[in-house]
Amino acid sequence: MPKPLTYNATLAERIDLTDALSIFKVTPDESLSDPAWFVPGQYVVLGMNNEVDTDKGSVRRAMSIVSAPQERDAIEFYIRFVSKPESENPLTHLLWKTKPGDRLFMTTRPAGVFTVPKCLGDDNDRMKVCVAAGTGLAPFTSMLRHDKIKNPSVDLRDYAVMHGASYPADLGYEEEMKAYTEMGAYYLPTVSRPKEAPDWAGDAGRVEDYFKPERLEDTETRMGLGKGGLTPKNAAILICGLQGTISQTIVRLVGRGFVPDNHRIRAALDVPKEIPSSIFFEQYDKTPVIDLKNEELVADLKSQLHQALGLNV
Repeated sequence: MPKPLTYNATLAERIDLTDALSIFKVTPDESLSDPAWFVPGQYVVLGMNNEVDTDKGSVRRAMSIVSAPQERDAIEFYIRFVSKPESENPLTHLLWKTKPGDRLFMTTRPAGVFTVPKCLGDDNDRMKVCVAAGTGLAPFTSMLRHDKIKNPSVDLRDYAVMHGASYPADLGYEEEMKAYTEMGAYYLPTVSRPKEAPDWAGDAGRVEDYFKPERLEDTETRMGLGKGGLTPKNAAILICGLQGTISQTIVRLVGRGFVPDNHRIRAALDVPKEIPSSIFFEQYDKTPVIDLKNEELVADLKSQLHQALGLNV
């Protein structure tokens, strides 16, 4: 049984967007004096003790940070209640009982390499195509906030944010994203259950559907790339969410020459070491992104990718 956690942070604010989707702002006891204490895209760990069923002990989960590094008084998280948890002691079931002033556990040593410097390098000048499923929007919000705070007149035309949710009410941070479009960023929100939202007049479908062959040209145009412009030379793909979103984005873009940043996938597709990766992802579940045991699928992806890269198949 996990040992009880020593609480070291306080829930400063909670904003319930829906019954199952909330923003939590947490103030750590430790002073975060360094304005660069984390890099946008990284995560920390939140944890709680099960005070009701003490036999279950404590639970910790990694959570992507929404805040910009400059916002150090309260660290922000975008969290969905897990209705069908795999764990017998799910963290969200404990978090949903909390109110401002309650205590919890939070690490202050960030982790993770899903950042622009680590994935793309400091001198990247390609468009960052951010593909977010649900709360996968968190790291991208942090990136945009950081750039804006660092330079209030920054040109954000190198960001295209695609956000998918089940319903319009689940499109958290929608107004903030729209504000970034006034600074040049591209924002494409979509809902997967439009029939249950008759007032929704925007895009329909899952977020990875923007890359379907029949929609790709329109997607490119809306991102300012033009027909055929979505290539590794002009853009890098950053995906955050569940396996389905990551998998289908990869499957639909290998034909454009996009290479996943995963050594097992690269090896299965026989990608030469000198060819850089151009699809990066942060996964929220443990299901393999690509079923590498599916020989037919792997052969098809390899053929598409090698043809796009001009390699011998």
